[in-house]
Amino acid sequence: MKKNFICNFILSGLLLFSPLSMFAQRVDSNLPWSVRMVESEMIRCPESWQLDFQPKLKWDYCHGLELQSMLDVYDRYGNRKIYDYALAYADTMVNADGTIKMYKREEYSLDRINSGKFIFRIYEQTKDEKYKKALALMRSQLDEHPRNADGGFWHKKIYPNQVWLDGIYMGAPFYAEYAFRNNQVDDYADVINQFLMAARHTYDPKNDVYRHACDVSRKERWADPVTGQSKHSWGRAMGWYAMAFVDALDFIPKHEAGRDSMLVIFNKIASQIKRLQDSKTGLWYQVLDKSGAPGNYLESSCSTMFVYSLFKGVRKGYIDKSYLEVAVKGYKGILDNFIEVDKNGVVSITKACAVAGLGGKVYRSGDYDYYINETIRNNDPKAVGPFILASLEWERLQDVKVIVNRK
Repeated sequence: MKKNFICNFILSGLLLFSPLSMFAQRVDSNLPWSVRMVESEMIRCPESWQLDFQPKLKWDYCHGLELQSMLDVYDRYGNRKIYDYALAYADTMVNADGTIKMYKREEYSLDRINSGKFIFRIYEQTKDEKYKKALALMRSQLDEHPRNADGGFWHKKIYPNQVWLDGIYMGAPFYAEYAFRNNQVDDYADVINQFLMAARHTYDPKNDVYRHACDVSRKERWADPVTGQSKHSWGRAMGWYAMAFVDALDFIPKHEAGRDSMLVIFNKIASQIKRLQDSKTGLWYQVLDKSGAPGNYLESSCSTMFVYSLFKGVRKGYIDKSYLEVAVKGYKGILDNFIEVDKNGVVSITKACAVAGLGGKVYRSGDYDYYINETIRNNDPKAVGPFILASLEWERLQDVKVIVNRK
């Protein structure tokens, strides 16, 4: 089912009463790409709870990913409507006592933690105590979240002993930011361990990539009986992992033991991204260790995630400046191959894998055919959010060039 249908089936009735009723239904092509994508999403989904193709309220990582990126656009360019759009979701989902609609702490799912990151910003702006309580509630999940013997969080309670690269992004940057904002300095070591642990469990030396996940108990059918690793390196899993580094490092002090090991791993990831980049388009494949194989395809969510991570990594000095060339080529490839603009200027990003996982009730084997046959759709938030973030990095880079050219 297409996002345009889900978000717009109530448009004619809702828009008259929406906070966005005064928001233009056309997007100015002269605006920066980050702003154009934000405005396009707000047109597609006039209520922020409708993001991620949702017909009803949901608390999950995709809303947090998009709304966090939108707040970054608001911080850079202004426009109160963008902030109000993010605030509306927070205000709808967070109750007066700090509990969160549709959030069940006892599920122990790292996916439910990611949306907490944009709540930091909402609390900072509003000073409403309900948001502070909500943040504390999500942080308390990590105190009791099930772990493996080496301290690594399980991806979810229903996936015992499993470490997924996706989960590092879902939990670790929030964990790091909470520690930073609340002066919980003893937590940094645990945050760092999540990154190092995931690298140990998922690194595949034969192909020099990080595989999607590992079952430390080696019991799952998808797990290698010796290593416990899943069968392939999934592009978006690597993308989540890369973004987790550049976002968590913002909050981990430079003197913290183990931070240098994080940088070593992130540099390895950057080298893998460079090596696996498609030479013709500048993009990346759905299944990285089978790049160019029959049936494999260039995928937008991993491509946008890689470009954002490289741009920010160079800007922050985490990786060598030579990676800027890789990022620029990738960003231009995204614009040339994935971005479409309709007659009203509304921007879409195409060819995103809707979802991919391992195990579960409807069992996902994680073999090659599984990954390449999952649903592909347009305007998936897992491509939209990183595209906005990558565009902001590109736009910041253009500012630097303008300053240099004026000297």
